[in-house]
Amino acid sequence: MASSAPIGVFDSGLGGISVLRALRAMLPGEDYLYFGDSGHAPYGDKPLQEVQALSLQAAQLLLSRGAKAIVIACNTATSAAATLLRERYP
Repeated sequence: MASSAPIGVFDSGLGGISVLRALRAMLPGEDYLYFGDSGHAPYGDKPLQEVQALSLQAAQLLLSRGAKAIVIACNTATSAAATLLRERYP
């Protein structure tokens, strides 16, 4: 993946914008794609398998748009799907 490709960030809604802000401050030379899945928010009350499926969909969307890396800006998605996403997209 080209170093000029964007970093993808996702959350179940808009709360991850604070993570995006922090990333932009730390890595100002990078481009970013943000996906806030407000259509399925909140993730916290959903079963594990549903959160995993939604997280996979979010990652696939960001990767299909050229993301070189994915940041999970959602506590629930991190807890439920980080290991799965790392295995699927090393």
